[in-house]
Amino acid sequence: MSLDDLYRRVIMDHYQKPRNKGKIEDGSVTVDLNNPTCGDKISVQMRIEDGKIEEAKFLGEGCSISLASASMMTEAVKGLSVDEALLLVERFSQMMQGEDIDTEEFPLEDIEALQGVTKFPARIKCATLAWKALEKGAKESTNNR
Repeated sequence: MSLDDLYRRVIMDHYQKPRNKGKIEDGSVTVDLNNPTCGDKISVQMRIEDGKIEEAKFLGEGCSISLASASMMTEAVKGLSVDEALLLVERFSQMMQGEDIDTEEFPLEDIEALQGVTKFPARIKCATLAWKALEKGAKESTNNR
C-alpha cells in the first residue's frame, strides 16, 4: 500500500465516521464559514474555559476533504490552550502551502493525511475551511477575555 493510499483511507475514515460532529449547547464560541467556490459550509463550535479548548464540534456539508479536515481538526485541538491551537493552525497552513513541517517537533497525526491536498490547489480551500473557523473563533475568544 502506498502512502497516498493510506492517506486516502484516513481521509475517507474521517469523512464516513466523523469525530465530534454535532452541536455544543452551552457557552460555546461558534463560527460559521462557507466556501462559495465549491459549496462547502461549516459551523465550528468550541467550549473554551480558562484559555483551554475543552470541547470542539462541527456541523457542515461539503466534500470529503472539507468534512474530514473538520473531523481531524476538532480531534486535534481538544485539550489544547488557545495559543497552542493557533500554533497548530499556523503549522497546518504552512503544510497546505507546501512547506515542510517537522513532525518530530510538531506531530500532526491524522492531519498529515491532508498533505496530499497540496497537489490540487483548488481543494486547499476545502481543507482549510474548518481551520479558518477555528482560528477566527480562537482569536475572538482571546479578544473577549
